[in-house]
Amino acid sequence: MNTTKLQLNTYLSFNGQCEAAFKFYEQTLRGKIENMMTFESMPAEFPVPDAWRKKILHVTLRVGSQELMGSDAPPERYQKPAGCFVNIGLTDPAEAERIFNALAENGTVTMPLQKTFWAVRFGMLVDRFDIPWMINCGQPA
Repeated sequence: MNTTKLQLNTYLSFNGQCEAAFKFYEQTLRGKIENMMTFESMPAEFPVPDAWRKKILHVTLRVGSQELMGSDAPPERYQKPAGCFVNIGLTDPAEAERIFNALAENGTVTMPLQKTFWAVRFGMLVDRFDIPWMINCGQPA
């Protein structure tokens, strides 16, 4: 029997706006940023351009027992997210609407939050930081 504990975490890549995104997610998701390291914290043998020193090397946001992580990608390595979503699953329709509306502000709604055959509320959007989200609100417990 394998006793290794496996944990899956979403790791988001940003084009220079990681700090603003995670501060927004901290407020919207009612989580807590546990650590936020900038590129200037790297050892001296890894030179960092001055314009990049305050960008985020790594951040962890804890929401309940879950972690959302991210960083700023150097411009030559950044790719806009495609083919994936960060899914938020919950059972409170009012909370689903609050989170959906906050994430949708200055973003693009690709499927309005609505009742579906599997959920009380389901919707999809791309937020102002180009991160795709799905909000899936099942039946209350």
